[in-house]
Amino acid sequence: MTSSIATPYGTLPPASPVATRKPVSLPRLNEMRERGEKITMLTAYDATFAAVADAAGVDCILVGDSLGMVCQGLTSTVGVSLDTMRYHTESVVRGIQRVQGTAWIIGDLPFGTYQESREQALRSANVLMQSGAHMVKLEGGGWTTETVRFLVERGIPVCAHLGLTPQTVHALGGYRVQGRGDSADKLRQEALALQDAGASMLVLEMVPAVLSAELTLALPRCHTIGIGAGHGTAGQVLVMHDMLGVNLGKNPKFVRNFMTGQSSVLEAMAAYVRAVKDGSFPDNALHAW
Repeated sequence: MTSSIATPYGTLPPASPVATRKPVSLPRLNEMRERGEKITMLTAYDATFAAVADAAGVDCILVGDSLGMVCQGLTSTVGVSLDTMRYHTESVVRGIQRVQGTAWIIGDLPFGTYQESREQALRSANVLMQSGAHMVKLEGGGWTTETVRFLVERGIPVCAHLGLTPQTVHALGGYRVQGRGDSADKLRQEALALQDAGASMLVLEMVPAVLSAELTLALPRCHTIGIGAGHGTAGQVLVMHDMLGVNLGKNPKFVRNFMTGQSSVLEAMAAYVRAVKDGSFPDNALHAW
């Protein structure tokens, strides 16, 4: 039985009880998918919030390059460096280790650290994996397929990301829904190719709910994680600051403020986990296209 660790500046919460929470792993995620249990994911960028998320029962913690916007105050994720991602990944990992946590940790490969070549992607992924991440995430389809294959063949689990890809938001013309009309076929092809290349997870961001549900059925070996993609995906992810209602701007349509009616961050995160697991979040009528 774990106990809280006293520190001069606060006490990290205990980990989720071992008896009710197995360590999250790829086989564990596969089991969840097979029995129809939704996968929960939240971003976290430091030790304390990572420990709280684990205690709340969050399955996967994404150390997202969204930290550039919510922590550094940048206007996009493009300015985030690999060294910054290493620092925050190490911080999250230490928080999880201190409370003997069980969450699966995913580190974002930032802009410019995998586009040059597969070898560059491997070097960048090594930095995050050696920092304690269990998986790396990269954005885009098409040319990324062979990069994903290259990493997976070398023992690095990969989460892909299609739809709205924030690192290339300028090329997309802004924060817009992706996969409508003729572009839906391209997104389908890219998703299937990423699964075939070995991607174990796929974030679908701001993709129409009908298309996301269709892709989820078509990707039995690649677990779809929606953000603004409806409730038909295998799981959901939100930026932590958004779901706590403490972001620097207006919440996007697909966000729900889970602090409403709760007395603590732990309770808000636990409410998020319950809502995703029981299917009450997201509501396609409110949070999807």
